[in-house]
Amino acid sequence: MKSGSKDLNKVTIAALLVAMGIIYGDIGTSPLYVLKAVVGERPIDEMLVYGGISCVFWTITFQTTFKYIYLTLKADNHGEGGIFSLFALVRRYGKFLIIPTILGASTLLADGIITPPISVASAVEGLTNIHGLEHIPTVPIVIVIISALFFFQRYGTNKVGSIFGPAMLVWFLMIATLGMLQIVQHPGILRAINPMYAYNLLTAYPQGFWLLGAVFLATTGAEALYSDLGHCGRKNIRVSWIFVKTCLLLNYMGQAGWLMSLKENSLLEGRNPFFEIMPHWFLVPGILVATMAAIIASQALITGSYTLINEAMNLNFWPRVTVRQPTDSKGQIYIPSVNIMLWIGCILIVLHFRNSTNMEAAYGLAITLTMMVTTYLLSYFLLFKLRWPKYLVSLLLLLFVSIELSFFVANILKFPEGGYITLFISAFYFFIMYSIYSGRKISNRFTKFVDLGKYVSMIKELSEDESIPKFSTHLIYLTKANQRQHIEEKIIKSIFAQKPKRAEVYWFVHIHRTEEPYTLTYNVSELVDDKVIKININTGFRVQPRTELYFRKIIQELVINKELNLHNRADGSTKYNDEPDFKFVLIEKFLSVENEFKLRDGILLNAFFFLKNLGQSDEKAFGIDKSDVVVEHVPLVYQPAQNIDLKRCVKTDQH
Repeated sequence: MKSGSKDLNKVTIAALLVAMGIIYGDIGTSPLYVLKAVVGERPIDEMLVYGGISCVFWTITFQTTFKYIYLTLKADNHGEGGIFSLFALVRRYGKFLIIPTILGASTLLADGIITPPISVASAVEGLTNIHGLEHIPTVPIVIVIISALFFFQRYGTNKVGSIFGPAMLVWFLMIATLGMLQIVQHPGILRAINPMYAYNLLTAYPQGFWLLGAVFLATTGAEALYSDLGHCGRKNIRVSWIFVKTCLLLNYMGQAGWLMSLKENSLLEGRNPFFEIMPHWFLVPGILVATMAAIIASQALITGSYTLINEAMNLNFWPRVTVRQPTDSKGQIYIPSVNIMLWIGCILIVLHFRNSTNMEAAYGLAITLTMMVTTYLLSYFLLFKLRWPKYLVSLLLLLFVSIELSFFVANILKFPEGGYITLFISAFYFFIMYSIYSGRKISNRFTKFVDLGKYVSMIKELSEDESIPKFSTHLIYLTKANQRQHIEEKIIKSIFAQKPKRAEVYWFVHIHRTEEPYTLTYNVSELVDDKVIKININTGFRVQPRTELYFRKIIQELVINKELNLHNRADGSTKYNDEPDFKFVLIEKFLSVENEFKLRDGILLNAFFFLKNLGQSDEKAFGIDKSDVVVEHVPLVYQPAQNIDLKRCVKTDQH
C-alpha cells in the first residue's frame, strides 16, 4: 500500500472532517426526500409510518453498514475504491466481468445526473414553507445554483473544499438535533427498530412491497461512499459513519414522530416532514444549511463522475478526452466535456420534472443495477482475494441479491413515471463504453506482432547507411507489445517504408496499465547496443499519461548514470538549438472502405471510430505535445468485401 493511503488510515479529527465533506454528501442529504417519498399521498397510519421507518433502518443497516462500510471497503485497491478499482482487483479471476462492470459504471454515471437536481430542489423547495413565499417559483433558483456549481468546476474546489467538512458537520448536528426534539415528544417511535414492523408493511399493507422503491432512496449514496474511499481512508470512513448513521436515524425517527402526531388518516398534501419538524423561526437558516449540504452532495457526485470517466478512459472504456488539473491537489481533475454533459443532463432533468417529488420517480432505478454489479464483483474479491469459504460467500451473495433484487423489482414501478429517463441515460453511457471496448478489442485482434530480433540487423544497417537522409537522431514509436522481443508489424513497415526512416537510436515505448491506481515505474531493455532500445512505462489506472515528459526524464537519467553509452553520442542538438532531436511516430488506424460489415460489427466499429475522432488525438492523449510528431494512418480491414461483381465491358464503335 502506498504511503499516502497509510496516512489516510490514521484516524484524525481533520481526516474525519474531510470524510464528512466528501464521503457523505449524497447519503447525508437523503432525509430531505426519503420519508416524503415513502408516505407520498397515502393516509397516515401506524403501519405505514412505523413500517416505513423500520424498512429505512434495516436498509441502512444491511446495505450501507454491513455491505459497504464493513464488506466492500475491504476491497481497497492500494487506497482507492469504486467500481473500476474493484474490477481491476478481480478481472483476472472471471471471464464475464467486463459487461457487468460497464453496466455498473453506466448506471452510476446516470445517478450522478439526477442527484444534484433532486438534492438542490428538495432544499430550495423549503422556501415554500416560509410565510409569503408559498408560491415562489423554485425551478429558476435550482437552475441558477446548479449552473453556478458546474461553472466553477474549472477552477477546482481546493479553496472552498476546506469548508465542506465543517459545513457537513453543522448539517449532521442540525438534523440530529431536529430529530431528537421530535423523539422526545414521541418516544414510542423508537419501537420501529423492531423488524416486525418492516415485515408487516411489506406483507400486510396494501401494495406495501412497492414502497421499497421509496425506501431505497435512503441508501443510494452508499455506492458513491465506496467510490470516494481514496479521499479519506477506510478507518476514517468507518469511524465517521457511526456519527453519521446516528444523525441520519435520529432525523428519520424525528420525522416519523412528527407524522404520528398528525390525525389518523390525514394527508401530507405536499408538505415535507423534513421542514415541518423545524421551528418556524429556524426555517431560513435551516433552508440555507440544507441548500449548502445539497451543493456539497452535488459536488461530490460531480467529482466522482470525473474520476470514473478518467478511470474508464485509462482502462480503454471511454474515448480519450481532455483532462485538466485545475489545482495542485493530487487526484483533483476537471474534464470539460464531462462537465458540459452533466450540466446539460441536470438542467434537462430539472426542466422535465419541475420539482423533487416528480424526480423521486426517476431516482433509484438505475443505481440498483450498480449495487447488484458491485455485489457480483465483491463476491469474486471475497472468494479469490480474501479466500473466504465458498459457502460463506454464497450465503452473502444470496442475502444481498435477495435484498437488491427486491429493490430493483419495486423500483420497476418507477419506470413509466420517470425511471425510463435514468435507464435511457445509462444505456447511452453503456453504448459509448461498450463501443470503445469492443472497437479496441477488434482493432487489437488485427494488430500483428513480429519478432523484433529478425529485423535488428536491418535496423542497424539502415542507421549506418549515410546514403539515406537522416529522419531523426532519436526516433520513438509507441508500441502495444508488452513482450521484450515483440513489435507490431506496422511499425517495422513504417521504418522500412518507401522513404526509410534513418535514425541514430530507435526507441520503442510501451505504456503498461497496472491494476494499481498510482503506479509510475519504468524499465529499460537494450536490444542492440546503443541502437535499439525498448522502454516499458508502468502507469496506474488513475494516472494521466505524460509520455514525452517520462521519456525525457528517462533519457536524462540514462545519460547521468552513463548507461547504454548515450552520454558519448550526439543527441542532435546544435550550436543553434540545444534541444535534443526527438521525433515520435504514432500509427493510427482508420476504417477501410474495403469492409463489408455485418450489422452488429458495423454499428460497433463505426461508433468506435466516430467516438475516437471526437476525442483527443493520440499525441495529446499520451502527453506528446512538445516534440516533433509524425502521425501515420493505416487502414483496418476487418471484413473485406467478397465476390465483387466487376465485369469488363466490350469496346464498341458506338459513342
